[in-house]
Amino acid sequence: MPPPPAGPGAWAEARAVLRRAATTEPGRLRILGAVLALLVVAFGAVTAYEVLDRASYADDVVGRSQPLSADAADIYRSLADADATAASGFLAGPQESDQLRKRYADDITTASRLLVRAAASTDADGGSAREIATLSEHLPRYTGLVERARAANRQGLPLGGAYLRYANLTMTQQLLPAAERLYAAETERLHRDDDEARTWPFLSIGLGLLALAVLVWAQRRNYLRTNRVFNRGLLGATAACAVALLWLVAGHGLARAGLGDARAHGQESLQVLNEARIASLKARANENLAVVGRGAVLTEDGKRDKYEADYTGSVATLTAALEAAGRLADDEAGRSPVAEATARTGEWRTRHGEARLLDDAGDFTAAMNKVIGSTDSTGESFDRVDAALGRALSHEQDEFTRAAEGGRDALTGLPLGAAVLGVLAAGCAVTGVNRRLSEYR
Repeated sequence: MPPPPAGPGAWAEARAVLRRAATTEPGRLRILGAVLALLVVAFGAVTAYEVLDRASYADDVVGRSQPLSADAADIYRSLADADATAASGFLAGPQESDQLRKRYADDITTASRLLVRAAASTDADGGSAREIATLSEHLPRYTGLVERARAANRQGLPLGGAYLRYANLTMTQQLLPAAERLYAAETERLHRDDDEARTWPFLSIGLGLLALAVLVWAQRRNYLRTNRVFNRGLLGATAACAVALLWLVAGHGLARAGLGDARAHGQESLQVLNEARIASLKARANENLAVVGRGAVLTEDGKRDKYEADYTGSVATLTAALEAAGRLADDEAGRSPVAEATARTGEWRTRHGEARLLDDAGDFTAAMNKVIGSTDSTGESFDRVDAALGRALSHEQDEFTRAAEGGRDALTGLPLGAAVLGVLAAGCAVTGVNRRLSEYR
C-alpha cells in the first residue's frame, strides 16, 4: 500500500527536526551547506533560463523579425514600382520597351515570392497573415486589370485608361494599404523582440548578488568561529559565483550595446529610408497617372487634379524623409547616397514642373516625353533617386546586421557556462562545509 499523505503532523515533525539540528554546530553546518548549494544552483539555473530567453529574442531580431520587416518593405516597393511601371508602359503604348515589360514582370514576381516566404514565417492566426491573405487575393485581380488596360491600349481604345485607373484604385486602396499594414506589423514585432532581448535579467543578477552575500557571510562566520582565514571550498564557490555574475553582466551589457547600436544606427535609418522609397514610388505612380488621366480625376473639392495633388504630397514626404535619413546617417558611406537621392529629388521636381507646363500648354507629346523619355525626363530622375535609396538601404542593412549579430553573439556560451559554474559552486560549497563537519567526527 502507498504511504499515507503527509499531514500537519509530518510538517510539524520536520520543523522539530530542523529546530533540533539548529541547536548544534554540525546541524547548523548541514543546514548552511544545503542552503548554499540550493542558492548557487538556483542562480545558475535561473541565469541559464533567462539568458536563453534573451538569446532567443536576439536571434529572432537577426534571423526572423528584421528580415520579415525588410521583406514587407520590399513587397510594398515591388508593388508600388509595378504600378508606376505599368503606367509608364501604358503611356508608351505600342512603343513600350522590353525593359519596361521585364521590370513590371520582375516586380510582380518579386512580390509573389516574398509573399510566399512571409506566409511561411508568419503565425496563421496573426494580423500579418490576414494582410498576406489580402495581398494574395487582390494581386491577381490587379495584374488582370493591367493586362486588360494594355490590350485595350494596343487597340487604341479609350477604355484602356479606365482599366488602368481601376487597376490603380485596386493597388492604392487594397494592395498598398495591406502591404503598409504588413510592414507596420512586422516592424512592431521587430521592436518588441528587440526590447525583450535587451531587458536586463534582474532575477538572475539578484540571485547572484544574494549567493555572493551568503557565501561571504558563511566565510566570515567560519573565520569568527575557527580563526581560519580561508575555507577552500567556500572560496571556490565564491569565485565561481563571481565569475558567473561578472560574465552575466558583461555579456548582457555587450548584447544590449550591440542591439542598441543596431537599432540606433541601422533600424531607425532603415525605417526612414523605407518611408522615403515608398513616398518616391507613390509620387512616380501618381505622376504617370496624372498624364494618363489628364484631369479626369479631381480632388474632393473639385479644384485640382487628384493625381497631381497626390504627387505633391508624396514628394513632400520624400523630401522630409531624406532630411531625416541624412541626420541619422553616421558615416560617409551612409550620407553619400542620401545626398545623391536628395539632389536627384530636386532635379525630379524641376523636370516635373517643366512637364506640367508643357501639358498645360497643350503639348501632350512633349509632356509625355518629359515624363517617360530616356533622357532628361522625370523617369530618369526617379530611377536615380530609387537607385540611390537602394544603395543607402543596403549600407544601413549591413550596419544593422553586423551590430545585431555582434549583440547576439555576446550571449554565446553564457547559458551553459552559468549552469556549469552553478553546479561547480554548489559542489565547492558542499565540500567546504563537509570539511568543517569532518572536524566534529
